[in-house]
Amino acid sequence: MNLADMLKRRAAASPQHPAILFEGSTITYRDLDERSSQLAHAMAGRGIAADDRIAIFLPNVPEFAVVYYAAQRLGAVPVSINAIFRSAEVEYLLNDSGARAVFTTGELAGFVPRDKCPALEHVVVVDAPAGSGATPAGATSSGGAQVPSESLAEWVSSQPTSFDPVSRAADDPAALLYSSGTTGFPKGVTLTQANVASNIATAAKYSGYRADDRLAAFLPLFHVYGQNYILNAAILSGATVVLFRRFVPDQVLKSVQQDRITMFFGVPTIFIALLSVDLTPWDLSSIRYEMSAAATMPEEISRRWTERFGRRVYEGYGLTECSPFACYNDLVEHRFGSVGRAVEGFDLAIFDENDREVPRGEWGEIVIRGPGVMKGYWNRPQDTERALRGGWLHSGDIGRMDEDGYVYIVDRVKDMINVSGFKVWPAEVEQYLYKMPQVQEVAVYGVPHPEKGEQVAVAVVPRAGQTLSADEVIAYCRENIAAYKVPARVDVVSELPKSATGKILKRVLRDQAGQV
Repeated sequence: MNLADMLKRRAAASPQHPAILFEGSTITYRDLDERSSQLAHAMAGRGIAADDRIAIFLPNVPEFAVVYYAAQRLGAVPVSINAIFRSAEVEYLLNDSGARAVFTTGELAGFVPRDKCPALEHVVVVDAPAGSGATPAGATSSGGAQVPSESLAEWVSSQPTSFDPVSRAADDPAALLYSSGTTGFPKGVTLTQANVASNIATAAKYSGYRADDRLAAFLPLFHVYGQNYILNAAILSGATVVLFRRFVPDQVLKSVQQDRITMFFGVPTIFIALLSVDLTPWDLSSIRYEMSAAATMPEEISRRWTERFGRRVYEGYGLTECSPFACYNDLVEHRFGSVGRAVEGFDLAIFDENDREVPRGEWGEIVIRGPGVMKGYWNRPQDTERALRGGWLHSGDIGRMDEDGYVYIVDRVKDMINVSGFKVWPAEVEQYLYKMPQVQEVAVYGVPHPEKGEQVAVAVVPRAGQTLSADEVIAYCRENIAAYKVPARVDVVSELPKSATGKILKRVLRDQAGQV
């Protein structure tokens, strides 16, 4: 088996069908198949082979897909690097993975410290013209030395346009994606050919992908949601990916109207943002499906969206460590506030601190088993054993399960706030605050307290045109929730710090609070 086989099949069946639309250009399935074949030949000619790691340090550009499927054809392992990372972070991931080559842009090449990455042999710039031969301006390592760069155009020039994918075993590595690193250095999550193949097939089935669909892809391809649930599942289905460098509302909405996008994939913060703007200038009638994942959707936001547009936002749940799709709300019955039930082939359970299943309705750690669960963490056997103990992937998420198997996320274990021995789950307080009509976005987090251990803090963004004070937030909380959950600190801010995937970065808020 080989993930590149699905691209080869689609190119043979529908060569002229658009695979990717990007900034006015169209890349057909034949184009993508031939370009990835040419690059596979170029890689092989430079001694790159099966199981070698190939780093992709790119924003959302078509070359991401070209490099990804070229590596798959060879049996090499794509290593995804967050495009907002800088030298120290890139150095860590390149050395941890042992990548032999990195594909990047001229702008980002300056953050590749080749002199500190002994395994790295090639720095290939995807937007450098053929014949340039020079290091892009500013492309220096953190040590100040020039970073030798090669041009992708030169690599693929005159290469054959057909390359049969090598045969891979089901358990062979197919991708290396790094965890967020919120609790330490990022860990490389090793996903196998079978992990990815089974998970994208399930994603396409549950979301109902069709060959005539056009999928909005502004979520980063270096993240498992964009890479597997959107890109890979779309290619499997023969659909079209409408690719954006990032989420810029007017650009995306204009494309929905012009390109007739049918499927819209986001994270909660994007749906929150769209609920706050006037969408009447745009013709969004082509959209038939919306989905949110990567963070828990506040129930109030989901209800507002359904009331405004008459469609539910489907929700998925999973982790990078399970490829990521494990839970879906829902093919049969949607329940607000839930992430749904386990998808086919998966089991979910709720465990206590002794790894014993708790009664339905009680909260504990969500554990997962199924065909998408990772092979393990790259070169970290102890971390792998800890995460996969007892045959279950331990998610680190706290939740509960009702009698029908619907899962409700309570919060992350690490985000729990301990106020004088009382547990406060930030998501619970956030759910109440989203009911305030003046609130646009909110984040609840814990800060140290010398006597109580921790206390509750809130950062809140008011809706446009609305005024909101800290006293109003505190008064509202006192009326609605227990005293120990009421925030001791409220900051009214213009925006919240977010990751490239749109997740609110509570660790940044905690750091900022500690500096005040």
